[in-house]
Amino acid sequence: MPQCAALVCALARGGFRPHNPGMDGSTEGSRGNIPEYSVSEISGAVKRTLESAFGRIRVRGEITEFKTYPSGHSYLSMKDETGTIRAIIWRGSMSRLTVRPENGVEVIATGKITASDKRSDYALQIEKLEYAGEGALLARIEKLRLRLGAEGLFDEARKRPLPFLPEVIGVITSEKGAVLHDIRTTLARRFPRRVLLIPVAVQGQGAAEQVAAAIATMGALSPLGRVPRPDVIIVARGGGSLEDLMAFNEEVVVRAAANCPIPLISAVGHETDTTLIDFASDRRAPTPTAAAELAVPAREELMAALQQRGTRLARAGHSVLDRGRLRLSRAGAGLPDLPALIAAGRNRLEDRGHRLGLAPRALIAAKRRGLEGTAARLPRPQEAIARRRAGLELLGVRIGGATRAVLGRQSRALARLPDPAPFLRARLREGRAGFTRMGERLEAGAARRLAERGAALDRIPDPTPFVTARLREARAALGGLSARLEGASYEALLERGFALVRDAEGQPVTAAAAVEPGERLLLQFADGSLSVTDDRGRKRGKAETQGSLL
Repeated sequence: MPQCAALVCALARGGFRPHNPGMDGSTEGSRGNIPEYSVSEISGAVKRTLESAFGRIRVRGEITEFKTYPSGHSYLSMKDETGTIRAIIWRGSMSRLTVRPENGVEVIATGKITASDKRSDYALQIEKLEYAGEGALLARIEKLRLRLGAEGLFDEARKRPLPFLPEVIGVITSEKGAVLHDIRTTLARRFPRRVLLIPVAVQGQGAAEQVAAAIATMGALSPLGRVPRPDVIIVARGGGSLEDLMAFNEEVVVRAAANCPIPLISAVGHETDTTLIDFASDRRAPTPTAAAELAVPAREELMAALQQRGTRLARAGHSVLDRGRLRLSRAGAGLPDLPALIAAGRNRLEDRGHRLGLAPRALIAAKRRGLEGTAARLPRPQEAIARRRAGLELLGVRIGGATRAVLGRQSRALARLPDPAPFLRARLREGRAGFTRMGERLEAGAARRLAERGAALDRIPDPTPFVTARLREARAALGGLSARLEGASYEALLERGFALVRDAEGQPVTAAAAVEPGERLLLQFADGSLSVTDDRGRKRGKAETQGSLL
């Protein structure tokens, strides 16, 4: 084998001389010329030969038996279908690795072979780890995706809507790449916003931890702090190989994105690149430029949409006003003439008011006429009583006259008769006495009947209350009219001290110029009249009054 030949050559070059007793005659010749080595010589020769013959090598295999000790050194084994080699990662080399060693992951380890001169074994000192092809990386990513998906980190219900117009946009990316420039120019073109940048490494050892720490830092900012809290976060990186994007497939980054309290946009790689942070973020953008376009709207589009909506709103308002005016005009055309209605109502009201003012007097007059007509038709008790009393008195007079006439006729008849016999004279005296008593009885009966008729008439009840009330009202009205008539008569004025002047013909004199000098005048006072003469020969203001009380 080539390695064994190199080992023999190395031993020869090293001046190694095996111990051979047969050559100097001190041992038996049957042993030949086989060299003899000590354990240390063999171990040291093997170590030097391995380290000088192989140098730095790349070994491909699957990691098994990985274990890290408290000292910080890690030990593992790499195997393939038929063999196994032990490997070690020193503490200083572990921090520089870009790939975390995990059991079951196929990797390519770069390092050098070293051997132990005490235990006669060798191991690979790993200085760099790489995934053995995209197949291994994809298998690892898929395994992590399934595990995190089972925890619910990729559920659609966890995703939040992006703010319409954020005030502050947080950006997590490298400050030296073109990604930050693209995001800034896109924001300035569409809608300028404040940008809060946390620069991080986007590939290599420690990139995943930096990205996760930046996401947690932005999420922990206070809205009232000195550093403004972003309304949306963009995690961006340019394109690259699958190994270059592995920092965004790490579990720490995916969990940080899922637990971020701020809506997060992932823009890692090109449109065809997919990382696990894309599943945990709220929105995925194919490029960093597209992420900036998702974060803010276009100002020109907003202005155009606003202008269009304003125009549509104005048109809608005008349309509503036009329809309202049309309906109002149609309704107004169907309504009657309000001024005419008001004028007619005012006229009717004035007419009703005038008629209402006249109605009480007309009603009183009508009621008075009806009362007077009713009173004229009603019988008058006093007149009836007077008529009955006059009738009774006439009847009494006629009865008395008839009785006296009968007695007179009987007396005259008896006087003309011859002197009867004593018997007849006695009978005549008895008859005369009887007639006298009969006349007295008739007169007494007539007087009694007359007294009874008068008492009966006196016991006749008053008219009905209605008639009495009407009569009382009529009397009151008649009394009022009489008082008004008396108040308007000239006789009342005479009672107050005035005098009525009349000429010789009895016509009233109302002016002094109408009196001729020397004309006789009649002055009527309340208690009588005086006759006076106008004497113009005397001084003005002094008139001689002559006359006598009429």
